[in-house]
Amino acid sequence: MTEEAHELQPTEAWAPTKVALSGTQLKRMAVQGGFAVDETTGQEMIRSLQGVIDSLEERWSALTKLQKSPPMSSTATARWVSEHMHGTATDAQGLLTQLQAARAEFPTYIEAIELAQRNYRERDTQNQRDLKRIDTEI
Repeated sequence: MTEEAHELQPTEAWAPTKVALSGTQLKRMAVQGGFAVDETTGQEMIRSLQGVIDSLEERWSALTKLQKSPPMSSTATARWVSEHMHGTATDAQGLLTQLQAARAEFPTYIEAIELAQRNYRERDTQNQRDLKRIDTEI
């Protein structure tokens, strides 16, 4: 293996990407009332997430082909390139790995947004009551 090829090998420094705010965390925030979103914005967010989920579902069989090393010639370079391509799809930072994580996480985001919409409606209703109460007190 050449020096250049060796430098392209994955290293310990390639740590898995941590989701900034997981669906579970967002859902917990919504359950505790710390996340609220209006109906229109929430529906747009859900529509966008559902679109990604649907797209992933439609293409999943094609995407899973990335789990295998692509066939190439039997030279050392071709074998290395094939394994490298496979690794970039399936390692902790890989495309397929990240898409699988998103596929699993998005439904929880949708649940959190639905809870946040309920929070918004409840807050809005409470604010209206408070304003009416203040108005009658004045």
